[in-house]
Amino acid sequence: MEQIVDYFSHIPSSHRAAILVGGIAFFWLVESAVPMFRWRYNKWSHAGVNIFFTATTVIVNFVMAFMLLKATDWAVAHHVGILQWLPDMPLWAFAIIGLLLLDLIGAWLVHWAEHQVKWMWIFHLVHHTDTNVDTTSANRHHPGESVFRFAFTTLGAVVAGAPMWLVFMYQSMSAALSQFNHANIQFPKTVEQLLSWVLVTPRMHRIHHHYQRPYTDSNYGNIFSIWDRIFGTYRELPQEDIVFGIDTHMEAAEHSNLENLLKIPFQKYRQPPGRSLRKINPDLHTDLRDLLRQYTVLN
Repeated sequence: MEQIVDYFSHIPSSHRAAILVGGIAFFWLVESAVPMFRWRYNKWSHAGVNIFFTATTVIVNFVMAFMLLKATDWAVAHHVGILQWLPDMPLWAFAIIGLLLLDLIGAWLVHWAEHQVKWMWIFHLVHHTDTNVDTTSANRHHPGESVFRFAFTTLGAVVAGAPMWLVFMYQSMSAALSQFNHANIQFPKTVEQLLSWVLVTPRMHRIHHHYQRPYTDSNYGNIFSIWDRIFGTYRELPQEDIVFGIDTHMEAAEHSNLENLLKIPFQKYRQPPGRSLRKINPDLHTDLRDLLRQYTVLN
């Protein structure tokens, strides 16, 4: 464990970049071998849009990194945060508790808030406009969203009282797990169900990317799946019923055009439907689902 701490205490920027790029490349290859859904779409063009947003996320994090470093150094130096208040414990326990706290605040809480607060949602919905969710979708975040996600990560680091090595470990795991749970890969159902009691799996997170409430407002987790179970935001939906995207932006010109995606937070707000069509008219839901699938294939 000491070797792991030492590695993340001095992890080079090149290694962090390799984790990000390597994860996308690895899951891209796995998707090609064992896809859950077989779409007819231009995967390279789709990836180009998402990789642009990945790059902007990296830039925002790099520019604001000094704030995170100062915050963690201050918390540790002044013994602020939950980890600093706990009695001495094994290093592995310290790391697990810290990762849980960072994941709760830096991933689950901000994600939940993005679905509850209008000014956050208008930035976050860019992520939900993707109608072909795959591993490149993981970092499809508008630059504005990247800013307040970074702010919550910094808040999580202070509340946890996490040293910088633990924050680097968390960020590396967060990137890898996000690429994993967005990946269009097929697991044996039993294996994935068992794994989902601890980690967020693709089967679990795909439900969050269903185009319609209430499923869009569920399964917010990134690394650990326990938060959705604890806070009552866990939902299940048959994978064959999932339609990716968001019901307010299903036109290809809106969800595939980079210029439009950047402008979405500043366009006229579109109120998402408040109820599920499944509850109103099951036949209408089925017809619309099939129509949207045909539309996605054609575009």
